[in-house]
Amino acid sequence: MLNQLQAELKLAMKSGEKATMTGLRNLIGKLKVSQIDKGEPLTIEESLKILKSSAKKLRESVEQYKKGGRNDLAEKEMFELSLLNKYLPEPLTEGKIREIVKETLQSIEGESTQNMGRIMGILMKELAGSVDGKLVQKIVLEELS
Repeated sequence: MLNQLQAELKLAMKSGEKATMTGLRNLIGKLKVSQIDKGEPLTIEESLKILKSSAKKLRESVEQYKKGGRNDLAEKEMFELSLLNKYLPEPLTEGKIREIVKETLQSIEGESTQNMGRIMGILMKELAGSVDGKLVQKIVLEELS
């Protein structure tokens, strides 16, 4: 992942795309910090986890900037998010998530909102970071009602 990002950075530098260079440097920096902390190269899963976390933070930043009326900063963050999304797997659709939730709820005995923690634990382990937890929680609550 790191090598791929560095190759993209070189291309951006050759073409003089300053915004792309800045975004890629931020992503590379986050991966390198984690790699240094770990003391060995990151696996693809670890790299994806870091990138997903970064994407979530960028989405939250965009929301905050828009609420604060700082559209210039929101656009900058959205551009970086668009760069990041190129390296993330395609997220599951709401229909597919709903299908998985229904299957899981059918296999669990005593399904109710009281067991929400256990249900969410099972689902999030199965979906392994490919979805937003808030969306899964919303769908589970809808299916349980």
